[in-house]
Amino acid sequence: MIAITGGGTGGHLAIARCLLQSARKQGIKCIYIGSENGQDRLWFENENGFYKKYFLSSQGVVNKKGLAKVQSFLHILKLARTTKQILKEHNIKVVFSVGGYSSAPGAFGALMANIPLLIHEQNSKIGSLNSLLKPFSKAFFTAFDDQINKANTFFCPYPISEIFSQKARVRKELKNIIFLGGSQGAKFINDLALENALYFKEKGINIIHQCGKNDYERCKKAYEDLNVKVELFDFDKNIIDKISKADLAISRSGASSLFELSANLLPCIFIPYPYAVKNHQYFNALYLKERNLCEILTQEEKHQFLNLVENFSLEEKSLALQGLKSENGTDFMIEKAKQMGFI
Repeated sequence: MIAITGGGTGGHLAIARCLLQSARKQGIKCIYIGSENGQDRLWFENENGFYKKYFLSSQGVVNKKGLAKVQSFLHILKLARTTKQILKEHNIKVVFSVGGYSSAPGAFGALMANIPLLIHEQNSKIGSLNSLLKPFSKAFFTAFDDQINKANTFFCPYPISEIFSQKARVRKELKNIIFLGGSQGAKFINDLALENALYFKEKGINIIHQCGKNDYERCKKAYEDLNVKVELFDFDKNIIDKISKADLAISRSGASSLFELSANLLPCIFIPYPYAVKNHQYFNALYLKERNLCEILTQEEKHQFLNLVENFSLEEKSLALQGLKSENGTDFMIEKAKQMGFI
């Protein structure tokens, strides 16, 4: 039996779900260790694929200061001792960490229990927790080949659900545009969609808009006041149904969004969240931009948005995305754990 730990945001949880799918294909049982906070319960509380699920009272440390940071770290160590017992109870052979603050107790618990720890880093810039744990891990997986400079680091395709590539198609004409702010929504992208809604209406371009739960009512009323019909939603576990209809995406550049959209061959204008740790969203998008696979628009460049849309080479970018590996990297991670004798 293996343990999967981590979460907090949709990007981390999507990788955890892919790992579960890969493990189950090979008849491997899994437990999940996440947090009561973040979106872990929303994603997995009713997920029957796990043998057992644990939601702990873990919280982030990086954004705290002074005494609060010390207290949070001590609380994680306390939870790690609890997690150590959980791992021993289920005779866990290896722990896969997908990152995020939800992964801290499980990762530290694995080290305390002398159980092999394997880490997936989702972003182009290694997160603080993963930087701390990397030297103690048995394997460190990344889809960004410029990170591979250590003996225990392995390149693998980014873990995404196979449905994104199964429903892929080459885009040629802009009939539907989708605005994506990530699993929690993004006010800047919501405002950008609203400010340009009449333009897209005049051009006969349909709007699909993921606005997040907290901003749903405001966006709904704004579209009604503008008399613009829109496919508005806050969150959708089957977001591929929305994405596959779109011909152009306006999106934050969290790693999961970046690779899922790319696997679907959906051309993108990425608007990185400027306050992300280590500005990692910008560098995620830059990885594709340097390969001529996307466009980047910073929040300060908002005035250039429509010009970028009007001059976007949909078919060129969509065809180019075919060269980006999109198979599920968690199959590779499970196989590597087998080769290393952990499973």
